[in-house]
Amino acid sequence: MRALVPDVCDEVVVLGAHCDDIAIGAGGTLLAWCLARPGLRVRALVLSGGGTARETEEHAALAALCPDADLEVTVLDLPDGRFPTHWERAKDALEEFRRGCEPDLVLAPSEHDHHQDHRGLARLVPTVFRDHLVLGYEILKAEADLRQPLVFVPLTTDVLSEKCRVLHASYPSQASRTWFDDETFRGLARVRGVQGGHHYAEGFHPVRLSISPIGHVGGDR
Repeated sequence: MRALVPDVCDEVVVLGAHCDDIAIGAGGTLLAWCLARPGLRVRALVLSGGGTARETEEHAALAALCPDADLEVTVLDLPDGRFPTHWERAKDALEEFRRGCEPDLVLAPSEHDHHQDHRGLARLVPTVFRDHLVLGYEILKAEADLRQPLVFVPLTTDVLSEKCRVLHASYPSQASRTWFDDETFRGLARVRGVQGGHHYAEGFHPVRLSISPIGHVGGDR
């Protein structure tokens, strides 16, 4: 499969509803890109878990997944599972965060996700990051909500192994969940790898994508 390689990627924004969403859905991608591009600016916003042990877990995980990156992590304290009733606060937080960054790429939850917090954040993102490339990551869990992604980021065996190690080392609070194990993470990565023409990969859903002719950037408004 032929790959489209961006000519510029200096800043990446990653958004999560909960601590561990980003690491599960896009941790391998973040790690691969940070290894390939030291000094990459990574700005992360997580809407819940602030002031709890989960915030500490999130900082540890993202630091491990973004080696040598210019990393900033913000964790807020919206109530888990109640985002639809805190829509205005989530929207205000996202808009304030947007004023402090200018990303080349935004990674966020997928709008197909059945979890109300994931889905709510996914629907907010295009209203704030209006002129950006946005890719929705997927989180395998008990709900049967996965859809076929159309974008694939290849992962080496070493990168996938490190992602799995970081997930287990950084999120002890999730260890009791029946799906939180290497078989889950490696199994989905293997399937997405086959579909994307690689051994392992993470899959993403494009929210909106513009492809310019070769040698031409931009267009008429």
